[in-house]
Amino acid sequence: MAESVYKVIELVGTSTESWEKAAAAAIKRASKTLRDLRVAEVCLLDMAIKDGKVESYRAKIKVSFKYEG
Repeated sequence: MAESVYKVIELVGTSTESWEKAAAAAIKRASKTLRDLRVAEVCLLDMAIKDGKVESYRAKIKVSFKYEG
């Protein structure tokens, strides 16, 4: 088996509906410009609040993809 190297980046996705959709939005956007995405790790979940109400959900994730060079 050949050795591989993976790069890890951090992304923050947002959604007005849920943390799950926020994380999915980050992956969807990343997949447009990055190839061979492998693993996503949710690092932090938080919310933006306005006037005492949840304005948006935010998911900070680490995404790994195969490093080609």
